[in-house]
Amino acid sequence: MNKLVTRSDKRHTSEEHWVPLADLMTGLMMVFMLIAVVFMIQVKAESKKTEEQKERAEAQAARMRQVAVLYSDLRERLFRDLQVEFENDLRKWKAELDRDLAIRFREPEVLFASGKADLTPRFKEILMDFFPRYLRILSSNAYQGSIEEVRIEGHTSSNWDFATTPENAYMFNMALSQERTRSVLQYVLSMPRPAELKQWLTGHLTAIGLASSKLRFNLDGSENRDASRRVEFRVRTNADNRLNDVLNAARQ
Repeated sequence: MNKLVTRSDKRHTSEEHWVPLADLMTGLMMVFMLIAVVFMIQVKAESKKTEEQKERAEAQAARMRQVAVLYSDLRERLFRDLQVEFENDLRKWKAELDRDLAIRFREPEVLFASGKADLTPRFKEILMDFFPRYLRILSSNAYQGSIEEVRIEGHTSSNWDFATTPENAYMFNMALSQERTRSVLQYVLSMPRPAELKQWLTGHLTAIGLASSKLRFNLDGSENRDASRRVEFRVRTNADNRLNDVLNAARQ
């Protein structure tokens, strides 16, 4: 005998299937909601992290700008003070003051005898006049704490009469330039000065021979041998180190 399925029985069967399906949909909805909440939390966290990174980058940029401004202002003030101090002497010394704070003695026959490291009497007179005034400016309260190094540089031309190769000429000129800067260093250190200045000076004054590594050239591109033979006094400030500290902090 066939079993009759009533409309009520069909509805009951349908509801039995619908209840698990509804539970499944509710579960999926909860999962989707949970995923959405987690995603929102991540987005918010990333946004906060991005804002913090932006603020940190802006703070570092501000510090770099401050160092750059201080560096530029310091160099400009020091340039002006050196210019005022020596503007009446540079021409008679056959010297020049560059914007990079280098004071360049550029007349070779005034400095040393050809191929020799001994200072000429005239160059000794110039140094005796120049260096105490130069030191007085650099060691003043306005600059002393900002000076990292005072460097004496010796430069030569690429020429060497007895050299057989350019490499030999370079090595001979390197030895000569180093001997010359040592002569200048020894002479300026021997000048009388207060004890506290002697200590500061020996902690900041250096000498280096650069041979023909930084030649001077004529307008036609040929080497200017006379201009290449020179002695330079250069100043390096600690603004470079401060800028490096900012850059290193930015990388961390």
